[in-house]
Amino acid sequence: MKLEKAAAQLEALGNPTRLQLYRTLVRAGDEGLPVGRVQETLGIAASTLSHHLKRLVDTGLVTQERQATTLICRANYPGMNALIGYLADECCADGKCAPAAKGVAA
Repeated sequence: MKLEKAAAQLEALGNPTRLQLYRTLVRAGDEGLPVGRVQETLGIAASTLSHHLKRLVDTGLVTQERQATTLICRANYPGMNALIGYLADECCADGKCAPAAKGVAA
């Protein structure tokens, strides 16, 4: 993964609404969710949802598929895993890693 793509994805996830939207789709699994259900779950206006979905689609974090009249949104798991891998690939490459703290909530 290139630095620019990782930065764009992280920037997209830096918005609280988009992060909540993305986590909702990640939780939904491979089946994804219809746009209407996402809107109900998040309690946001359709235009707001559309704006945030476009940003996540444009950065490769979310995919959309039309099934008849329903638009299904899914987290792009390969894209998510590529971003996570990019962040962790060189963990402690130049030094020792600190031991994981016990009982620390993320």
